[in-house]
Amino acid sequence: MKKINIIETRVRSFIEDIQHPKQKKKLNINDLEFQLRKLLDDYYEMDGYSQFYEAIESLQIDGQLTPIHNNQYNGKTPSLPLYYWVNVKAQADKWDRLGMMKLSDQFDFSFYERHPEWQTKEEWSRIQSLYGFLQSSNEREIVSLEERSLELFGHEKFLQDGISFPDGKGFLARIGISEEQLKVVKYGEPFVFWMKQGKEMKEIQRVLIVEKLSFFHTSIQLLESELLDYEPELIIYGEGTKIERSFSFFFKIFPAKSYLFYYAGDLDAAGYGIISRLIEKYPLCCIQPALKIYRKMLECLDQRNEQKSGQLQNLKYRDAFFQWFTEEEQELLMTLWKENKRIPQEVLTIETWRRWM
Repeated sequence: MKKINIIETRVRSFIEDIQHPKQKKKLNINDLEFQLRKLLDDYYEMDGYSQFYEAIESLQIDGQLTPIHNNQYNGKTPSLPLYYWVNVKAQADKWDRLGMMKLSDQFDFSFYERHPEWQTKEEWSRIQSLYGFLQSSNEREIVSLEERSLELFGHEKFLQDGISFPDGKGFLARIGISEEQLKVVKYGEPFVFWMKQGKEMKEIQRVLIVEKLSFFHTSIQLLESELLDYEPELIIYGEGTKIERSFSFFFKIFPAKSYLFYYAGDLDAAGYGIISRLIEKYPLCCIQPALKIYRKMLECLDQRNEQKSGQLQNLKYRDAFFQWFTEEEQELLMTLWKENKRIPQEVLTIETWRRWM
């Protein structure tokens, strides 16, 4: 049997540590050798590079590494390709079929049959934890998704944060379980609001949602001076796109009845998207653009500025927003769009409002 030297032991250990069960990883050979040299004081005395070369070749033969042939080499003799793929970790242990049968009264294992690379110890542990919960779920209370995620999987963001927990976001879909079966609820995020002085909750009928904090405070001043369009009884600070997550919180606070919701945001691609998605997501609510306020913003065309970089310019949302306006107004809006310009809500101040008083 071949005697494994210290260099090969170190290299194999490093490769095992970075191997992923579902995807390949790119490895820079020079970076790996540099780490070895830092660990071994006698690297050069023991002719470390020759042993390193043999270890890489051995790992390639074993199928752990695959060279990337792009005419880039490590600059040593004998030479090695500069980059290698660290191949997917082989899954030696597959799940016990009898164990799966015992849990099949709750779960559909067809995904795992088609994708055996997901049959890991970690995934099986999650499934067992979920199974235990489902056995007594009828006796459990409804809690937040974050609370249930922490209870079952050890972290409150496991089921939602696909970046920090790449195995978590699709876990329920893989095992065929819905969020409702977890007895969870997604709470709407709280928002800041201002109720007109002297009004009670049961008297609220008209609600104005504004995108920006500055105009939220301006709106409060205008409301108390009885100068604000639509004369709303309530003003909500939408906080940009956050309102899309927090809008449902409204119905946790205020009485269940019909309301008139008016939305005012920036005249830009992001603003068009926010109002359009709110209307789409809550079709039973009467939500519409605050046209009187938007028209005042259009009169401040001289204060337009550059569209923010990175904004998704969705034509569907643009057209849905434009159709609320007259043909003449649509021409102005289209000119802004083509020039990649926008009118921020901050053009509406107590001072500029005087021109419409």
